[in-house]
Amino acid sequence: MSDTVTFHVPDMTCGHCEKTVRGALADALPDAVVSVDLSTHSVSVTGNAQAAEEAIREAGYSPEKAA
Repeated sequence: MSDTVTFHVPDMTCGHCEKTVRGALADALPDAVVSVDLSTHSVSVTGNAQAAEEAIREAGYSPEKAA
């Protein structure tokens, strides 16, 4: 089983943002399990944490690894 990493993405604020982030992660990590919580601005992803972070950044957002 892959490790899960959670990012806080403060500039992800709406459904369009969520769709963009999910799409970027699907392109970068097609087999990843992605969970998004808009109310807390968090994204959890299974798989390669660095690739996930880069994909979110390339989509125009500012992910920070959650503690």
